[in-house]
Amino acid sequence: MALSSVPDILDDIRQGKMVILMDDEDRENEGDLIIAAEAATPEIITFFSSEACGLICMPITEERARQLQLPLMVRDNRSQHETNFTVSIDAAERKGPGISSVQRAHTALQAVAATAKPSDIIQPGHIFPLVAKPGGVLRRAGHTEAGVDLARMAGFEPAALIVEIMNEDGTMARRPQLEEFAVKHDLRMGTIADLIEYRALHEHSVELHDSKTVLTEFGEFELHTFLDLIDDTVHYAMTRGDI
Repeated sequence: MALSSVPDILDDIRQGKMVILMDDEDRENEGDLIIAAEAATPEIITFFSSEACGLICMPITEERARQLQLPLMVRDNRSQHETNFTVSIDAAERKGPGISSVQRAHTALQAVAATAKPSDIIQPGHIFPLVAKPGGVLRRAGHTEAGVDLARMAGFEPAALIVEIMNEDGTMARRPQLEEFAVKHDLRMGTIADLIEYRALHEHSVELHDSKTVLTEFGEFELHTFLDLIDDTVHYAMTRGDI
């Protein structure tokens, strides 16, 4: 099947639909279901649990983790891809057992609310927040960052729900099985690589911070200082004449 473009993927996310996103074959080589956290419903959680069968996680920003005062699960992260798990959470307000679809959807909605505060959640729980790297997929090509990016780009709070898609025998679904899954459930499927390319082409990631004239042994130049908005690195360029 043909892969969907990033604009088409975003259109479905914007409508509160789930999509499939694959990472690179030389990384996890997996496909995850992704939906904006603000679009969470008990039905979505049930589908994630019964059809995808992986671990339901909630990618969030560093700002959100600080807002909810969520500590990382471990201080020394030795996982293969350094996925930043925080302690697991439940909503403090009970709608049902913590593992139930009703309660897990409620937990996601409580945690992603703009006015959410630490007392709105309890730990441990049955939703697993993941802290995305600032800069999203332009910094780290993972499903955590892709989920946050897609939610933000679609106009939602930058938080998502994701789950790995597994085969019935417990192995991870690869592209052939993911395509069958997408066709069966009428879902769009794209790649993190395409999301990286789209963001790089359409987003402004460097801004001019300062310019000044400097005198060198080779003459007078303009020294420009640029700030990388993705990783806060500073770049310099010296120019002479009109460019």
